[in-house]
Amino acid sequence: TVPGYSPGFKKPPAVLRLKRKRLRRSEPPSAAAPPPCGAATRGSSAPARRNPFSSLDNAPRAAGTPQPLERAWRPPADGYSSAAPFWQLLEPVCEDKPTRRAEPSERTDILTLTDGLHSPAAVSKVPSSPKHEFPADWSIKTRLLFMSSQPFTWTEHLKAQEEAQGFAQHCRAIETNLPQSLQEPKLSTELRCAFQQSLVYWLHPSLPWLQLFPRIGADRKIVGKASPWSQDEDLQQVLMSDWSVSFTSLYNLLKAKLCPYFYVCTYQFTVLFRAAGLAGSDVITAVISPTTRGLREAMRNEGIEFSLPLVEESKSRKQKNSEVNLETEGANSLEVGNSMEGGEEPAPSDDDDDESFSWLEEMGVQDKVKKPDAISIKLRKDNHEVQMDHKPQSLALVKGTNTFTLLNFLINCKSLVAVAGPQAGLPPTLLSPVAFRGGTMQTLKARSTNAKARVRLAYEDIFSLEIVGPIMPHSLHALTMLLKTAQRGAFSGVFYTHEPTAVFNTDLDDTCPALNEETVHKDPSMCGLHPKTLDQLSQRPTLRKSSIRFLEMKDYAYTWKS
Repeated sequence: TVPGYSPGFKKPPAVLRLKRKRLRRSEPPSAAAPPPCGAATRGSSAPARRNPFSSLDNAPRAAGTPQPLERAWRPPADGYSSAAPFWQLLEPVCEDKPTRRAEPSERTDILTLTDGLHSPAAVSKVPSSPKHEFPADWSIKTRLLFMSSQPFTWTEHLKAQEEAQGFAQHCRAIETNLPQSLQEPKLSTELRCAFQQSLVYWLHPSLPWLQLFPRIGADRKIVGKASPWSQDEDLQQVLMSDWSVSFTSLYNLLKAKLCPYFYVCTYQFTVLFRAAGLAGSDVITAVISPTTRGLREAMRNEGIEFSLPLVEESKSRKQKNSEVNLETEGANSLEVGNSMEGGEEPAPSDDDDDESFSWLEEMGVQDKVKKPDAISIKLRKDNHEVQMDHKPQSLALVKGTNTFTLLNFLINCKSLVAVAGPQAGLPPTLLSPVAFRGGTMQTLKARSTNAKARVRLAYEDIFSLEIVGPIMPHSLHALTMLLKTAQRGAFSGVFYTHEPTAVFNTDLDDTCPALNEETVHKDPSMCGLHPKTLDQLSQRPTLRKSSIRFLEMKDYAYTWKS
């Protein structure tokens, strides 16, 4: 034993207090007769026995504080606690704590969630008729949880040869065509190799001790980790130089249609570059979200032409509503009121500001009242633009040759990298479905488990497959194609989205004509995507600012909830 060390559990004050109470109870009462044997003693005026295991503080309970309901226990006549059975001492410990439901496990939470999603109120956005394909989801998922009545044993314990074959198929862009169903998925080598192939993605920079996605709001996960570049400017320049080479390599692959898309994830915003022919566009596009007024001003100063699709959509919708109101309302006063309320507000000018203060000159107090300066007037003009900062409405779209200007702007932008905090000096994260210069091959983490789910009055086995990591659109579609075959056309999935990327599902240009098949299917094998995945990603986005949260397949047909 250590000298001077006395653990508190040897002689807790509560145990001493309990012994004194037992001695007082063992004394014969002077005024009242003892209650008959077996009578309840909870309602008596005698003080309730304090549980020695509930608290170790010496402060007595206040008089007005309600005592917890405890089961009465009559001490033995000799007053020694050894005469009482041990289970009687443990019972009050459980009763002191408030009654609550047991904390469900993570798998139970998901099963409960899926039960709620099956309710009519929860699936209001599910298409009325099942589809053979679900819409493209351009958001990045952080976690997928698939469930099925069939086991996922075909995803477990891949052999070394199967793992190597999956990597080779990914690097060589070899597509795997599987039958509609398999009798023994665990014995299918092609299926297991294709599963390994669907888990591969490419990342830069590669720092194994840091979680490089997501970057927005990731300070708490990075803080405390080793970051030798945070105080070393020379090392920061080396990292940024290497990052610029990788970024340029990805853009060149995208321009040559050898890379379908890639993501640039900074600590403030995310950029999605898409090749021509994807998302209903015949030119290269780049979408940035969320943006700020400072970033937009810097892009304008660099000569980058961009648009704000959601802001323009909101203005056009208000103008249409205003026109309808103007047609139905005949009075001029109501016309003016509706146009100012529903239409686009005219931008205030300096002349309007001078006229608004003309009444001060009429009163002769124009010199006594200080008029707002030009800076204040400019801030008031840009108030509506500042209000949408860091929100989905601030999505910016860059098209065509302006994407190359955006590339140079991002490489030279000083605010692209944090100057303070846990992410100081750390270059943005590049995520790509294909290999690029300086990229590191990574794989998503997969884990299969089984659980019990309550179905009516009985419990049934529910098998689950969990995928964790930065899950890009091509991986999501490839996994669903494999599950369609291995699970015999019956499974469901719960998806967890990186919320800042959900707005990437917005249809960016409604006026653009539909692309012909020759533009979409030009050299499909060169971009590294399966032809069916390419078909899905070439369609116009239909999810708007939301993303798929729940996906279910029954009889080889999809339904989903966004």
